[in-house]
Amino acid sequence: MGSSCNESYAEFLDSLKAAGVVIRNEDEVRERLAESQRWRNAFMTLAANGRTIGIEFSVAGKSKNVGAVKRVLAQHAFPVEKEEALVAQLVADH
Repeated sequence: MGSSCNESYAEFLDSLKAAGVVIRNEDEVRERLAESQRWRNAFMTLAANGRTIGIEFSVAGKSKNVGAVKRVLAQHAFPVEKEEALVAQLVADH
């Protein structure tokens, strides 16, 4: 099964954090993504529904660097429509 993006979920999470994303309960996120064959889908599910189990993603600081987050998502082959939904969720005030 060919893919233009062979990065691991660990590289993806590290890239997100470098772009200013804060991951609450990161150990649980890493464990769940490690167990998934389709880590991108699992990540999107955790991003959308993770609060109920203590997982939350947010952009650090007042100058929310949306561009950096979008670049990371694009580099890791996330579909544009999912990218937009995730970015909107990350920058929303919780």
